[in-house]
Parts: sequence; C-alpha cells; structure tokens
Amino acid sequence: MRYLLLARVDERKLEALSPDESQQLHDDSLAYDDTLRKGGHLIAAQALHVSRDAAIVRVQKGKATITDGPFVETKEQVGGFILLEARDRNHAIQLASQVPVARFGAIEVREVREMAKKALSIQHSALS
Repeated sequence: MRYLLLARVDERKLEALSPDESQQLHDDSLAYDDTLRKGGHLIAAQALHVSRDAAIVRVQKGKATITDGPFVETKEQVGGFILLEARDRNHAIQLASQVPVARFGAIEVREVREMAKKALSIQHSALS
C-alpha cells in the first residue's frame, strides 16, 4: 500500500536553526531517506521551499484566481513529502514516526487512493 507523508513544519523554528543545526537536520533527513530506500519503502521524497514563496490557485465558475503565499490559520505549513510503500497504516505510521523533521511539527499520514496509485505507477515507469 502506498502512503503520502506530509511533513507539516513550523517554518519559524526551522529558520531559527543555526547553520550547523540546519545541516544536521538535512543530513539526518537524507540518511533516513536512504534507510527507507534500502528497506524498499521509498518511492519519492522532497523538501519544499518556504510557504511565503507559494501561490494559491482557486477555480470558481471556470475562472482561476491566484494569490501569493499560504493563507492558512496554522503555525505549521507543508514543508515536504515522502511517498512510500508500507504494509499497512500502522506500518506507515511507524515509518513516519522516525522522520527527522517531525521534531519541528508533525507528519500527516495519508493512504494513496488506488486510482491515483495506478497513475503514479504509469508515471513512475515513464520516468525510469
């Protein structure tokens, strides 16, 4: 089963890290990605730029409206994602509990719908 782990982080906490702390988090994250890869779980993982660089697109009555930045009532923003293969929800949660950036927010665990999974397989095959 495939799961999407959404890393929700408090960007202010990340920005407050010293260069050494930031590098350590980066190194820890890459090492955990490697652990997931070696275990046959990792499909994809990426960190995202800060949310203040984001754009929000809404479509209403066929017309797109674009606004800059996130307008969410929360301290935590989506800071990255991991797409992985896990036995079941509990296994995905166990894997999520070890994501290093979780110290700065939370990891949301969402099962990927079967239809989307098929599309991802096709897309993944095309990229390989």
